[in-house]
Amino acid sequence: MIYQPEIECMDRESMRELQGKRLVETVAWEYANVPLYRARMDEAGVKPQDIKGIDDLSKLPFTEKTDLRDEFPFGLLAAPRSEIVRIQGSSGTTGHPIVAGYTRGDVAVWQQMVARAMSAAGVTKDDIVQVAYGYGLFTGGLGAHQGATELGAMVIPMSAGNTQRQLMMMKELGTTVLCCTPSYAIYLGETAREMGLKPGVDLHLKSGCFGAEPWTEEMRQKLESLFEFDALDIYGLTEIAGPGVAFECMEKHGMHVNEDHVIVEVIDPKTGEQLPAGTPGELVFTTITKKGQPMIRYRTHDICTLDDSPCACGRSAIRMSRITGRTDDMLVIRGVNVFPSQIEGVLVGIEGVSPHYQLEVDRVNSTDTLAVNVELTEDMFSDTVSSVEAVRRKIAEQIKSVVGISAKINLVPPKSIPRSEGKAKRVIDKRNLH
Repeated sequence: MIYQPEIECMDRESMRELQGKRLVETVAWEYANVPLYRARMDEAGVKPQDIKGIDDLSKLPFTEKTDLRDEFPFGLLAAPRSEIVRIQGSSGTTGHPIVAGYTRGDVAVWQQMVARAMSAAGVTKDDIVQVAYGYGLFTGGLGAHQGATELGAMVIPMSAGNTQRQLMMMKELGTTVLCCTPSYAIYLGETAREMGLKPGVDLHLKSGCFGAEPWTEEMRQKLESLFEFDALDIYGLTEIAGPGVAFECMEKHGMHVNEDHVIVEVIDPKTGEQLPAGTPGELVFTTITKKGQPMIRYRTHDICTLDDSPCACGRSAIRMSRITGRTDDMLVIRGVNVFPSQIEGVLVGIEGVSPHYQLEVDRVNSTDTLAVNVELTEDMFSDTVSSVEAVRRKIAEQIKSVVGISAKINLVPPKSIPRSEGKAKRVIDKRNLH
């Protein structure tokens, strides 16, 4: 279902014209109201009148997450504090959270963006949407909640955690759509099976919107097997607009970007040069309708590719691929770039292991080491030693083939890796402890 076909199916030239007009307005607004960005533009020798359309985007300086930390809490606001009706945020690494201010209009735009995403997942006013993202400063809970409300659906604001109760409510209230992190959805699905809850009999889910952490196509297949529904990716970040910046349709061939509200680029993370569609690089967003805290050329550090080919669903918006990793959580091990999602892609395709894992990186005698802790399924854990050893060899061989380095494989008992009700902790890097 397409929520706003006049926008979502707009021809490419008309969309570029709309983006250009809104970009010009946003740059002028930002220059007039945000001292940091005005100084940055002046340093680059760029004035608002130099920006005449979307082709001038590359003239503008980048914005980084460090800017939000340095200007915490209100240094990047472009609207008066009296017009800010909500603060959203995420955890920071320097003691301060990353916060973003939203005006009433910004919240309305964000709600519309999430409504489009949920409509693409088949949500209507007749659905029951269970939101198991965390509520609070984190954008997931409120974002999904307000998008479902926009569509007139019944919302169950469960927040994260309390898995037994989640499943009880899912069964008794007849939840049809689930919204949470993919790792928590896997945990819910496994627990449901252990409780004897059957899809189509006890549970009536038809789809799910999963985001807030990278996940693989193999994990999608695992989720769809557990719940017998459509598992769809949704992307967002506090600094831009929370979930709903981009979303999958039922074609499941990339996430449609809400281009009337954000301009998307992919750049070379080293040079900052724009890259053509189909070339992997760092994702960069520019908000073009946000007034409270606009972000111009914001470097997300997420790695993906863009696809500007037509989608069979009828939407014309450019699509971004699934996030394959981040430039700032990419592991460099013995000179090789390693993303946790690469390891996950190997593991979820091997019979006898669960999708729960952790990577332990250490340094021994000045040499980096990688250990992969992987949970066995109940059946494999009770199988013969030779069968378990065969699984260990298979994992090691495939990781070597996919990633290019050798790893120590630790096969651990079921449920021995800590579960997360939010984002899963996939990496333990001990190298800086020595």
